[in-house]
Amino acid sequence: MATRNLARLAEEAFERRGDYLALRFEGRWYGSAELFSRACRIATGLSALGVEPGERVVVSMANCPDVTVVYQAVWRTGAVVTPATFLLPVEDLRHVIADSQASAIITTPELTEKVREAVAGLDHVRHVISSGSAAFSALEEAEPGAIFPRDDDDLAALLYTGGTTGRSKGVMLSHANLSFTGQAVQEASHVRGVTRSLMTLPLSHSYGMLVTISGMHSPERPVTVLLRWFDPRVFLEMIQEHRVQSSAVVPSMIHLLLAQPLEEFDLSSLQYLGCGAAPLAPQTAAELERRIPSMRIRQGYGLTETAALISTNPVGHEKPGSVGLPIPGAVLAILDEEDHELPPGQAGEVCVRSPAVMRGYWRSTEATAEAIRDGWLHTGDIGYVDEEGYLFIVDRKKDLIIRGGFNVYPRDVEDALLEHPLVVGAAVVGRPDERHGEEVVAFVAPREPGAVDAEELVEWARGRIGGYKYPREVHIVDAIPLTAVGKLDRKALRALVGVPAH
Repeated sequence: MATRNLARLAEEAFERRGDYLALRFEGRWYGSAELFSRACRIATGLSALGVEPGERVVVSMANCPDVTVVYQAVWRTGAVVTPATFLLPVEDLRHVIADSQASAIITTPELTEKVREAVAGLDHVRHVISSGSAAFSALEEAEPGAIFPRDDDDLAALLYTGGTTGRSKGVMLSHANLSFTGQAVQEASHVRGVTRSLMTLPLSHSYGMLVTISGMHSPERPVTVLLRWFDPRVFLEMIQEHRVQSSAVVPSMIHLLLAQPLEEFDLSSLQYLGCGAAPLAPQTAAELERRIPSMRIRQGYGLTETAALISTNPVGHEKPGSVGLPIPGAVLAILDEEDHELPPGQAGEVCVRSPAVMRGYWRSTEATAEAIRDGWLHTGDIGYVDEEGYLFIVDRKKDLIIRGGFNVYPRDVEDALLEHPLVVGAAVVGRPDERHGEEVVAFVAPREPGAVDAEELVEWARGRIGGYKYPREVHIVDAIPLTAVGKLDRKALRALVGVPAH
């Protein structure tokens, strides 16, 4: 049986492949031996500082080679990686640190002041270490040691949800959870010879962590071009310069790419874009595939609670609009409000049984019991499966708008608005309404200022979806607010129309 311990998995990957140029970051190549050696030394250094197995270590860094090095080091000590995206405001970062009861935080120089502010008064934090500092250099001076033995079901990562509908919760993922999904990606997605990838997703998010762990399972020598953060023009330049063959993105990135002069770049090496984290409108996917003929978009679906993956489109058998088939080992069911399974074509809550399903929510047995019932993880997403078992996501259950007794799924309205040639972004929320219970409110970002007005968009949507669904209220905005990982920030939009977070 393949190893599930992530530290051992990384060690086996290095032993199998040997030393080679594995990572390109900001003009420099990094060898696999250099990166692995640093992880081993830092692990010894952390243990010498008193970081104990099972303790949480918050890693708050922008994308850089040090992120995955630190992850591997923490896993070698037996401690628990607790990622916190560098975009978090101080109060949210403090929540992650305080709720996880972290003993140490590892960060970068530009974030040190924010981290210091976030940990003020938190006595359980014994160390704040910034990469490039003397303290960090001291960690690397230690001699490499052995991996601390951990069971497959021991906690490997504590990842905090986006908190788009309230305070973020810690999701407990084991070594087995994360290793399972990493291996499943390889089984469902690996194409021999496709080894050069571009990584621009936050490594501090479950999706980014999944892509990294998947690379450890690769039978070949994967080469990664890493970007500190997403910039659409730099993204295209890197594909052209390094003959990148694949990348993982979220829908907001695709919209930004479509606004670029794609035809000015040689993108012929690009074969696949994996897309997840949020729904992607079919017409948006089709437009990008038309403009980059060598490339196909392969949509997938998952949650932090499932170690980022539930389903994905098989290579060569992609179905437009679908997020694919369950990964090997996962079982899907579409359940109604009474938890009865629905037949193909009928929409209900997407539920899953899988070795990837979380151990539970950190220090929240009540929330865990609500999410996992009778062995099924209730995702909170509405979807359906077709006769071939392909999954289609309709919307988030909590985002459902009930207008006059009729269900309105925001995604239906957003997709209709995005069909307008002068619209580049759309988001829909409901607000309380005395007459109808809720009213449909849309926020729209035009291709350029003044390109379209609100009344025109109301009529446009009415002509496509009509009846009770179309928005009676449209707000023109410069840009649609997004969370740190590129999802629509519906919490921010609800606040704009006076709806409190729920």
